[in-house]
Amino acid sequence: MSKTIQQDIFAAELLNILDETFDTTHGIYLDKDTSLFRTLEGISFEEASLPVGGKCASLAAQVSHVTFYLEVLERYLVTRESVSSDWGAIWRTVEKVNAEEWAGINSKLRETHQRIWKLLSEIENWDDSDILGGALAIVVHSAYHLGEIRQAMCTLRN
Repeated sequence: MSKTIQQDIFAAELLNILDETFDTTHGIYLDKDTSLFRTLEGISFEEASLPVGGKCASLAAQVSHVTFYLEVLERYLVTRESVSSDWGAIWRTVEKVNAEEWAGINSKLRETHQRIWKLLSEIENWDDSDILGGALAIVVHSAYHLGEIRQAMCTLRN
């Protein structure tokens, strides 16, 4: 029995999970209409501005962080250069937003997601551990923050 996964099967499944995390529920792991974009559609700028606890970030910071993470991984996958990044900047600087800022944060996430989708869908060889690890990290990290955002909404709305 071979321990090799066909690359086209791996790529298709990875993209399905990425799609479910951000956009369209396929029934892989999320309940209907609980993807990141669907979740964000129901969040007002006022809610996005509230810290979830005494020392917790606002939802605006959570979403900005997801975008930042995607951009860092995108840069690495494209250039293979590891650039020093200030991982704490968003947590220190993003909190309250107005309607226009919240719309911009959501728009930037969508644009970055589209670039990531294109980048990952064009990979022909998944034998590179940096590419494979980066792609998996994108999915796992994004799914983690989707859970954080959904849990925060339970706290903010109760």
